[in-house]
Amino acid sequence: MTEQQDTIKSRKKGIYLLPNLLTTAGLFSGFYAVIASMNDQFISASVAIFIAMIFDALDGRVARMTNTQSAFGAEYDSMSDMVSFGIAPALVVYNWALSDLGKIGWLAAFIFTAGAALRLARFNTTLDTADKNYFTGLASPAAAAIVAGMVWLGADYQIDLETFSFLAVIITILSGLLMVSNFRYSSFKEVDWKSRVPFIAVLLMVFVFVVVATEPALILFSLFSIYALSGPILTFRSVRELKNKEQNSVKTHVTDKD
Repeated sequence: MTEQQDTIKSRKKGIYLLPNLLTTAGLFSGFYAVIASMNDQFISASVAIFIAMIFDALDGRVARMTNTQSAFGAEYDSMSDMVSFGIAPALVVYNWALSDLGKIGWLAAFIFTAGAALRLARFNTTLDTADKNYFTGLASPAAAAIVAGMVWLGADYQIDLETFSFLAVIITILSGLLMVSNFRYSSFKEVDWKSRVPFIAVLLMVFVFVVVATEPALILFSLFSIYALSGPILTFRSVRELKNKEQNSVKTHVTDKD
């Protein structure tokens, strides 16, 4: 096959439109969040990051449903995630509360960004061998939701930044460190979304949407903070159960010998 034929074949392959369009929408949302924060529109910036999360959740599922997965799409999705969930949250929280703290402020933002980059790199390199039901380390969209939720909550309630800035530093750094931790987080992939559910489940979903709509900033920040805390709890519980099994097996082995 000639070089010209290879080029024609490559052009015919192209890229899949729908999943990459959703990825581009997520990338745009993350980029818009940065621009909005530079103009002191912090609520809009925070909402944009949550919108990016929705597009990020959709692009992969749409690709699988339509059988349009590709290596290009996977790489593009990772780069989009780095912007939307690594750079954007760090710059939004920096412009909101960390810029007046000098070196401490931008270092905290950098720790978050570096944590997101390392988290994405580790996820991509262990994708084929990792347990599908659990994430190792806090997922970058969840970490971004904590930071964006904090900014949204603070801007909505007009929190005094003179007293809150150092707490924002701690939350930002902890979110970044949790991404590169070895704590296990549920991926919720074991949930069968295609199965039938009772009618009351639909009513509960409506109720959840209503509750979130009443105080979205407070509820979203609280939910993702609880999820972040679930990782250490789940990990320590698993380690404790493993130790108990080992101790029981040793005792059983000693008893059998006697």
